[in-house]
Amino acid sequence: MNVRAKKKPQQREMASASSGPSRSLSKGGVSRRPPLARVRVAVRLRPFMDEAKEPPCVRGIDSCSLEVANWRKYQETLKYQFDAFYGEKSTQQDVYVGSVQPILRHLLEGQNASVLAYGPTGAGKTHTMLGSPEQPGVIPRALMDLLQLTREESAEGRPWDISVAMSYLEIYQEKVLDLLDPASGDLVIREDCRGNILIPGLTQKPITSFSEFEQHFLPASRNRVVGATRLNQRSSRSHAVLLVKVEQRERLTPFRQREGKLYLIDLAGSEDNRRTGNQGIRLKESGAINTSLFVLGKVVDALNQGLPRIPYRDSKLTRLLQDSLGGSAHSILIANIAPERRFYQDTISALNFTARSKEVINRPFTNESLQPHALAPVKLPQKELLGPSEAKKAKGPEEESTGSPESTAAPASASQKLSLLQKLSNMDPAMLENLLSMERLLGSQGSQGIPLLNTPKRERMVLIKTVEEKNLEIERLKMKQKELEAKVLAQEALDPKEKENTPTILQPSSSCSGSVAKPLKKAVVMPLQRSKFSSFSPVTHLPTGTEEALDACLRGL
Repeated sequence: MNVRAKKKPQQREMASASSGPSRSLSKGGVSRRPPLARVRVAVRLRPFMDEAKEPPCVRGIDSCSLEVANWRKYQETLKYQFDAFYGEKSTQQDVYVGSVQPILRHLLEGQNASVLAYGPTGAGKTHTMLGSPEQPGVIPRALMDLLQLTREESAEGRPWDISVAMSYLEIYQEKVLDLLDPASGDLVIREDCRGNILIPGLTQKPITSFSEFEQHFLPASRNRVVGATRLNQRSSRSHAVLLVKVEQRERLTPFRQREGKLYLIDLAGSEDNRRTGNQGIRLKESGAINTSLFVLGKVVDALNQGLPRIPYRDSKLTRLLQDSLGGSAHSILIANIAPERRFYQDTISALNFTARSKEVINRPFTNESLQPHALAPVKLPQKELLGPSEAKKAKGPEEESTGSPESTAAPASASQKLSLLQKLSNMDPAMLENLLSMERLLGSQGSQGIPLLNTPKRERMVLIKTVEEKNLEIERLKMKQKELEAKVLAQEALDPKEKENTPTILQPSSSCSGSVAKPLKKAVVMPLQRSKFSSFSPVTHLPTGTEEALDACLRGL
């Protein structure tokens, strides 16, 4: 009986992506999407250790498949196929070289990687990850090879500075504890603006050799919580996570930096409290372990079904593994199983979870950015920000008088090499800083045809031409402003008398320039009075009766 899973949406996406590189059109041209990488799974079978000498329930078929006895139908077996299968006689070296060593190279490319050891309690997860002094496991072998790779990269003369740092933590009863600093208390898991998972306050120890790694790792491993149960005398009561960060900084332009993270995770085993006999604190620890592993299974199922919501936040473990399952890491899952019949149900559960996990699709990409000092604003000298007239005033009379022909010819030659950029004091300061920095880069490397800051040469030339046109437009505006200032000064220099005769809004102009406007007459109303005609009339004597008639007429009026 073969166990085959239906083709999920992510499998169809993987099949379509395998036919060729996926591309998407954008405004800048053709851009490649991050390549798809399926979670690789391997199964390791622990050696048979049953004192009752019962036959095992698991048997390997080849290097990629195994079969398990079907207790419901004794004549049938359940067959599973994975990326790799390591039998009882496989060594630590076989597991490491076959599954873990190939992903270390991705760290130097600025990509993330993770290795998870999964399985029931007592199946050999901690032995696979840590091992012993005689048989070192995945963690010591990976650190030795990774440090060796960094030394080889530095010896090749590449213009990169490489540094390695380590952090070590455990998740105990939904609490994130720093094993390098046990007194730090419960830590919080955060997510930055780019979707990267980080833990503020987590201790980081720089390491340059394997001896330095052992000085930090061995004492921290003793801080991990372990306990005895009926099935395992040294059962891990927490999930342990070793985080190794590889940073690379470029010494030359454009001063890039890359960061790759390696997660080495030893998961606690699922437990059946009816068989382990857990009580008190052990029962509480077992409940927290089983809950986190149950959420891990829900995350895998949600990813395979393509659900819109992935329950990463339902557990601290899945929150920390967000980058490893469905994220941007190259992930390896090593499932450890036991061949004894008493572990049959645990073995079936582990194999089913592993079969579902191999359908999860990740999208690894290179974590590359510019160093902070490369993004800092350029501080311009004061002379570059001054115009030609202001720069002339800034110079002393002694400097102007002692100028030589060579010194005057130097600015003329410099003006032929994009010196127009230095006159744009009225432009946006941020744009001016970028243009001046580009001018210096063009002067140092532009003649060799080397692309600077991923800017094509044609775009640089168009930008330079635009800057020159803007500069000419600014010069024309300055000339117009000077003409207007000259007209204003000419008006202010007029004679005060001419100013008075100049027509204004409040003073109307006369028709003749030489005439003066006459003052307006005021109308005055006076009461009627008697006139003395003797003073006006030349008649000295009126006829008889005329005077009386005139007086009567005046009184009637």
